Amino acid sequence: MEKSKKDDHQAVLNEGEENELEVFGYHTQNLRRALCLVTAILTLGAVQLMFYWRPEWWVWTSCIPCPLQEADTVLLRTTDEFRRYMRKKVFCLHLSTLKFPISKNPEEPLVADHHSVINQAVMKPELKLRCIQVQKIRYVWDFLKKRFQKVGLLEDSNSCFDIHHTFGLGLTSEEQEVRRLVCGPNAIEVEIQPIWKLLVKQVLNPFYVFQAFTLTLWLSQGYIEYSVAIIILTVISIVLSVYDLRQQSVKLHKLVEDHNKVQVTITVRDKGLQELESRLLVPGDILILPGKISLPCDAVLIDGSCVVNEGMLTGEPISFWTLQKGPHGESIPVTKTPLPQTENTMPWKSHSLEDYRKHVLFCGTEVIQVKPSGQGPVRAVVLQTGYNTAKGDLVRSILYPRPLNFKLYNDAFKFMVFLACIGVVGFFYALGVYMYHEVPPRETATMALILLTATVPPVLPAALTIGNVYAQKRLKKKKIFCISPQRINMCGQINLVCFDKTGTLTEDGLDLWGTVPTAGNCFQAVHSFASGEPVPWGPLCAAMTSCHSLILLDGTIQGDPLDLKMFEGTGWNMEDGQVASCKFGMSDSSPVIKPGPEASQSPVDSITILRQFPFSSGLQRMSVIAQLAGDLHLHVYMKGAPEMVARFCCSETVPENFLQELRNYTVQGFRVIALAHKTLKMERLSDVDRLAREKVESELTFLGLLIMENRLKKETRPVLKELSEARIRTVMVTGDNLQTAITVAKNSEMIPLGSQVIIVEANEPGDLVPASVTWQLVGTQEPGSGKKDTYIDIGNSCVPGGKGYHFAMSGKSYQVLFHHFYSMLPQILVNGTIFARMSPGQKSSLVEEFQKLNYYVGMCGDGANDCGALKMAHAGISLSEQEASVASPFTSKTANIECVPHLIREGRAALVSSFGVFKYLTMYGIIQFIGTSLLYWQLQLFGNYQYLLQDVAITLMVSLTMSINHAYPKLAPYRPAGQLLSPQLLLSVFMNSCFTCIVLVSTFLSVKQQPWYCEVYKYSECFLANQSNFSTNTSLEQNWTGNATLVPASVLSFEGTTLWPIVTFNCISAAFIFSKGKPFRKPIYTNYLFSLLLTSAVGLTLFILFSDFQDIYRKMEFIPTTMSWRISILVAAFVQFCVAFFVEDAILQNRELWLLIKKEFGFYSKSQYRVLQRKLAEDPTWPPTNRTDYAVNGKNGFYINRAYESPEEVPKGKLTLGGQASEQHFWTRL
Repeated sequence: MEKSKKDDHQAVLNEGEENELEVFGYHTQNLRRALCLVTAILTLGAVQLMFYWRPEWWVWTSCIPCPLQEADTVLLRTTDEFRRYMRKKVFCLHLSTLKFPISKNPEEPLVADHHSVINQAVMKPELKLRCIQVQKIRYVWDFLKKRFQKVGLLEDSNSCFDIHHTFGLGLTSEEQEVRRLVCGPNAIEVEIQPIWKLLVKQVLNPFYVFQAFTLTLWLSQGYIEYSVAIIILTVISIVLSVYDLRQQSVKLHKLVEDHNKVQVTITVRDKGLQELESRLLVPGDILILPGKISLPCDAVLIDGSCVVNEGMLTGEPISFWTLQKGPHGESIPVTKTPLPQTENTMPWKSHSLEDYRKHVLFCGTEVIQVKPSGQGPVRAVVLQTGYNTAKGDLVRSILYPRPLNFKLYNDAFKFMVFLACIGVVGFFYALGVYMYHEVPPRETATMALILLTATVPPVLPAALTIGNVYAQKRLKKKKIFCISPQRINMCGQINLVCFDKTGTLTEDGLDLWGTVPTAGNCFQAVHSFASGEPVPWGPLCAAMTSCHSLILLDGTIQGDPLDLKMFEGTGWNMEDGQVASCKFGMSDSSPVIKPGPEASQSPVDSITILRQFPFSSGLQRMSVIAQLAGDLHLHVYMKGAPEMVARFCCSETVPENFLQELRNYTVQGFRVIALAHKTLKMERLSDVDRLAREKVESELTFLGLLIMENRLKKETRPVLKELSEARIRTVMVTGDNLQTAITVAKNSEMIPLGSQVIIVEANEPGDLVPASVTWQLVGTQEPGSGKKDTYIDIGNSCVPGGKGYHFAMSGKSYQVLFHHFYSMLPQILVNGTIFARMSPGQKSSLVEEFQKLNYYVGMCGDGANDCGALKMAHAGISLSEQEASVASPFTSKTANIECVPHLIREGRAALVSSFGVFKYLTMYGIIQFIGTSLLYWQLQLFGNYQYLLQDVAITLMVSLTMSINHAYPKLAPYRPAGQLLSPQLLLSVFMNSCFTCIVLVSTFLSVKQQPWYCEVYKYSECFLANQSNFSTNTSLEQNWTGNATLVPASVLSFEGTTLWPIVTFNCISAAFIFSKGKPFRKPIYTNYLFSLLLTSAVGLTLFILFSDFQDIYRKMEFIPTTMSWRISILVAAFVQFCVAFFVEDAILQNRELWLLIKKEFGFYSKSQYRVLQRKLAEDPTWPPTNRTDYAVNGKNGFYINRAYESPEEVPKGKLTLGGQASEQHFWTRL
C-alpha cells in the first residue's frame, strides 16, 4: 500500500532522454502558506530569499505530498548529478471554451489519432485537461498511464500506414481547434527579458547578498573608500552581466522572430486548401510545399521529394539529425524522400531504422527545391510544433544550458564555506572578548560581524573569473571563439582528444586517383585519372554520372564534395530536366545528365535521374533509379562503403579477391567507394515512387571501385606529436573505412612506428551462437605477410612496462561490445585508438564512455557528423568559419587541429591562474583575520587607510593582474592539479597560515617587551611623555598632540603600527609566491603590469615604514617607532618570505618529491582508467590476440574464451551456460 502511494506521488518525465526529470505531486495548504508568508515578513524577507534560492523548501513547508493526479503544485528534480529542483503550478485547460459542441461520452475519442495522448488526458464529463509547462514544453496528465506526457507532437508509435491514412487527407477543422487549445501555438517565442528582471536575478545571487551585507557593515563603520571601490567593481560587473544577458536575449528573439510569421498552405479534410499563419499549425496538419519556404515546424514528407538547406541551423540540439557542411563551411543541400506506404504496424521510425531523418523536414531549415511525384503537390504531415521541434530544442538548449560539473567550482564552494566557518569562530571570539570588557552590545555586535566578514574577500568571484576573461581574449586572437568561458578551465585538465578524420586530420577535398572496374568476376586494369583520359563509357561510368545527390541551383551544381569530385571526373554535365510527363510519367524536375566536351565517347545522349535513395551515415550507401535515353528499361545504381555495397550484390559478381584488393588500397590510406548496378523492369514508370528501397537495393551487379586520395593536413603530424609528448591520448573517431583509418593513424603517427594494432571484431548473437568478439593482429590477418610485431612503450599506454598496442574497431563492433560485453568495454577503451564507421550516436556514446573512465575528453571535428559528440565532450572544438556555433563550446576559424594544443595551453594557464588567485585571496583573508584577531584582544583594529592600502592598492590590483600571464608555449608532459582540496594546496594554505600566525603573534608579543612600549589607549600621558624616545623627527614630536585624547577601540597603538607592515609584506609575498610561471604559464617577469604592481607595493610599504612624515603618520594612524624596531619588522617579514618561498617552491611544488612520496606510501591515482591500466599491465593474457570470446547467454558483462573453436565445433549444450549476469558500470562524476 505504501509503495502504491509512493508511485502515485511521483513519476518520471521524459524517461531515458537527456532532459529526464523526476516529478512529485503536492497539494497547497492555505494555513501552511500563511505561516510561511508571516515568517517571511517577520524576517524582513530573509526566509523568502531562502525560498527563492531553494524552491523545494517552499514546497515542503507550504504543501503536503499527494498523488500526482490530485496535485495543484509539482516539484521537479533533475536526475543528473546536480539534482536541481524547480516548482511548477498545475493548470487546467477547458475544452468547453471551444465554439463547437464536444461529446462527453467517455467511449468516443476526441481526436481521430488513436495513439494520441489527448484522448487519454481529457476528463469527461468535465471536458478539461490538467497540464504543466516545463522549460517551454507543455505536458498533460495521462489518466491511463498515470503520468505527465508531452503534447505538441505526433506519437512515435504511429506506423507509416497510420501517418498516410490517418493524416493523409488532413485534419477536420474541429480537431484542429482541439489540438490548438491543447498543444498551444506553433511558435518559438523568446521573451526579451526586461532589464529590471535581469537586474533582480543578478542582485539576488547568494554571494551578492552576502557582499551587500558586508559592505553595509563596513560603510556603517566609516570604511568608505574600499567599500565604494568594491561597490563600483560590483556594479560594473552586474551591469556588464545584465547587458550581456540582455544582448543575448535580443539576439535570440530576433533569430526566432521570423519563424512565427510564415504564411503556409494546409489541407483541411472536406474543405480543401487553406492559407493560415504558421503559428496556427498543429501536429497532424497536411503542409503543402509549393517551392522555396522556411519550415516553421518539423514535418514528415509523404508525397514528392525536396531538397533542403539544413545549414540554417547552427548545431545539433539532440543527436538525431545532422548538419552537413562543405569543405569551407558552406551548406550542402540534402535530399528528402517521402515516407513509404507500408501496411505493417511497426512504428515509422523503427521501420526506417537510423535513416528516418531522410523523410523528416526540420524546423528552421529551408526548402530550396521541390520535386512533385506527378500525383499532386509535395506534401508533408506536421510532426512537431513549437519548442518540440529541432529548432525549438536548439533554442531551449541555449535558454536552459546544462550546468557544468567541474571539481574546481565544487571545491571552491566548499572552501568558501570553510572560510565562512573560520569567520563564525572569529565572530564568537570577538563576542567573548568584547563582552568580557563590558563594551556596549551594539558595538560588540558590530565588531563581531566585522571579524565574521573578514575571511571571505568580496572580490573572490570576480577574481576567479578574470583568468577566463583574459584566456578568452587570447584565444580570440588565435581565432578560437568560445561561448562557454567556464569550460576554459576544463581544457586545462584534458588528457584525451578524439579527432574526426575527414576534414579534421585530412584535407577536406578528395582527389580522384583511379577506378578499378570489374568484368567476369575479376578486377580489371586500373584507370588512372593522372593520365588525363576520361573514364571510358560503361556501367561504371554511368554509375559515377548518376549516383549522387547533386542538384542544379541557379545554374551551379551543388552538393557533397565527394559527389562533386566524382561527377567532375566523368566529364558529364547536369542540366535542368524538361522531360514530358507523358513520356516518363514523371515530374519535369528530374535532373538530366548529358555528356560534356571532355567526356569519353558514349552511345547514350542523356541520363535522367528519376528517384534517389539518399546517403546516410547509418546506411553507408545511396542509390538512384535512372533512365538512359533510348533504353526501355530503368537502371539502379548504388555507391557506398565497399563492404556494405558488396552485401547487396550477387555473390557471383563480387571478385573473389575483393577483400584483398580493398585492403591493398585502404592500407595506403586511400578512400575507397564501391559501385553496383542492376536493370529494373517496370511495367509503368509512374510506379517508381512506390518502390521500396529494400526491393530496389537487391541482387545488384558489382561494378568496381572508385579510389580517392585523402591527404593529411600539413599541421596534423606535428600537432599529434606535440600532444603525444605531453602525454595526452589521441583517438580517431571516423565514419570512414577501418583500414583507411588505421593507415591514416599510422601515417600521422597517432599510432607510433612499431606499435601493434589489434582489430576487435564483434558479432551479434545468432540462433545458436551467442555474441562473440574476435581479436586479430593486423600483421597476422594475411598469411605470409612476414611482418614482425614489435612491443614498445608509448605515451598512449601510460602503464609502466606496458606494451605498445592499440585496439581498432568499427561502429558495428562497438555497438555489440556495448550491449553484450559491457564489462569488457572499459578494458578496450583504455587502449582503443581507432573507431571507424561510427554513426553520430555512437560517437556521442563513445565520448560518454571515456568520461565514465574519468578521462577529461576533448573532441575536435568539422561539425558534419560530430555535433552530438562535440556537445558531450568536456571541450568540443568545431572547425568552422563561423565565429560561434552552439554545436560546441569552442569554434576555430582556422580549419586545422592546431587549435587543440592552443586551447589546452590556455586552459592550463587559466586553471593555474584560478588556483593562484584563489590561494592568494584565501591567504589574504586568513592574514587579515589573524592580524585583526590579535588587535581585537585589546579592543583595537587597523585603521581605514591601513585597510584601504592593503585592500585596493594591493589585493584588488593583484586579483585583476595576476592572471595576465600568457600560457607557456610548450605543453608539459603532465597536467596541473585539478582540485582545490588537494594535499599540495591544503598544505600550502596551512603552512603559510602557520608562518603568518607565528610571525604575527611573535611580533605582537615582542613589541610589548620593548622599553619604550606603553598601552597607548590606556596610558596616553605615558605615550606623550615618551615620544622623544622613539621619534626620529623633532617636528613630528612637536605636532603629535592631536591624538592625545584616546578612547578604547582606538586604532592608534604600537601593536597596530607593528603588525600592519608585516601583514602588508605578507600579502605581497603571497601574491609573488602563488603567481607560478613555468611549466604552465610564462614567468612572472613577463607579466609587466603585475611585476610593476608588486614592486610599487613593496616600495610604498618600505617608504611608509621608514619615513617620518607627520602627514603620513596621521593619515595612516601610526605611532613612530625606533629605527632598530622598524628594521626588525622588515627582517621578520623577509625571513617569513624566504621560508614560505622555499617551502612552496622546493617542497609543495616539487613534483618529483610528491611522486616519490606517493610511490613510497603506495598512493596511486584512483581514476578508473589508471586503475584499469595497472590491472591490465599485470595481466599476462592481455591484450588478447588471435582468439574469439563468447558472451554468456548474451548477457551484458560476462564472457568466456573459446579460442580456436568454431561455432560448429561447440556442442549445443556448451553454448547455453547459466548464471545471472550483472552489469559493472563505471559511473563517476566528471
